[in-house]
Amino acid sequence: MADRSNAPIIIKRKKKVVGGGHHGGAWKVAYADFVTAMMAFFLLMWLLNATTEQQRKGLADYFSPTISVNRISGGGDGLFGGTNTMEDDSQVQEGTGLNGGTPFEGDPTAALREAAEVALLEEVEAQLLGIGGESLIQQEALRHVITRLTDEGLVIEVFAREGAPLFLNNGTAPAPMLIELSEVFARVFALVTNPVAIEGHTRSAPIVFANYPVWDISTGRSVAVRDLLTTNGLNPDRLARLTGHGDRDLAHADALSVRNDRIEITLLKTEAVEN
Repeated sequence: MADRSNAPIIIKRKKKVVGGGHHGGAWKVAYADFVTAMMAFFLLMWLLNATTEQQRKGLADYFSPTISVNRISGGGDGLFGGTNTMEDDSQVQEGTGLNGGTPFEGDPTAALREAAEVALLEEVEAQLLGIGGESLIQQEALRHVITRLTDEGLVIEVFAREGAPLFLNNGTAPAPMLIELSEVFARVFALVTNPVAIEGHTRSAPIVFANYPVWDISTGRSVAVRDLLTTNGLNPDRLARLTGHGDRDLAHADALSVRNDRIEITLLKTEAVEN
């Protein structure tokens, strides 16, 4: 028998695989798609919350087709489903596009124009209140101002506070704070060409002042604000109306509250003026 003491010893080791092993990076692609979809979803939610109903309608109308599209497009009763080749108006009567079927509600161009007008009014509001930056109004005076966008336009409400009236001695002479605000308003109103409406409001008077002329005072305050705006550069032709409401349109349930002493200046939408 041959001597095998010097023969090499060979050891075979088997590698045991635990689990499924490496499957590549497909999961990364799927995860990236998921994150992108979620980001798009939240962006859509934000856009729906940040736009008005009129703006959304304007955008929807903008992307609506303006070319007649119909299932029955004329030309015989065969493959294409028309009634016959001699009816020139079959597309208008039976189509589902611009000229047939359900018509579009409103003028898309008008909707876009209104959306652009609202955007300009929002820019004016941002300039006044300092949305996204510093306000043009001093902080103390800014406590007297609130704004809101309505169907009629941008309403800028300036109201009195305890110890800080808009008019001196409960009359029609503007206080320094209102004079300062009017200068800012006139400067910012130059950003747009919208007509302007001014409305004066007063609080009720106690019984001891039963002859307190609330109508004359509220109207006089509107006139005073008009004079301040035009003196600071507002074109008088932009004035659409001056109104005195007396003490009949209260902002606070307590008719004697100083909060009811206020002026409302509205940058009117063009549509509101035309109607």
